[in-house]
Amino acid sequence: MRDITPSRRLAGVDDLLLYRLNRLSASAGAMVVRLCEGGHGITRREWRVIGLMKEGEVLTSSALAERIQMDKARTSRLISGLTQRGLLNREIPPGNRREVHLSLTPAGIKISQNLMPQVREINRSILSVLTDEEMAQLDTLILKLQHSAEALSLTLQPQLPKTQRRLGRGTKERHF
Repeated sequence: MRDITPSRRLAGVDDLLLYRLNRLSASAGAMVVRLCEGGHGITRREWRVIGLMKEGEVLTSSALAERIQMDKARTSRLISGLTQRGLLNREIPPGNRREVHLSLTPAGIKISQNLMPQVREINRSILSVLTDEEMAQLDTLILKLQHSAEALSLTLQPQLPKTQRRLGRGTKERHF
């Protein structure tokens, strides 16, 4: 009889997919945070905005919030901070004061151009333990899991309780 894998066992928190992915993200992410904060003076959330915006690209604030998968209030605070620091252009088109167009400034582009190769190298190093076939499988499996999670979210959304952020304020724990 073959061993039961953690993904099949699900006996404790250590076996849960989201917990395991969070541990991987925390281990790898710590290196990226040090590069961002120590090397470029930006937070990982700010890097998420800068890294996802392409040079010359213009996005609305709503499109950016969706792209970085963050609520509009937090995205708005990020936009304000990046704009104040001269890393993001914020323009309100005439006739539509509710829409904001965003683009990277030359300083934001420079951070992206300097930081992206370093982050790519961290990713490359982590993935170096996989064969080409395993990487292709990983990409396929991640996409499959993403689709499954999105479908499940649509199904469960009406049944799940509303979040009460006030209850969790002051903690940085994630719940799985």
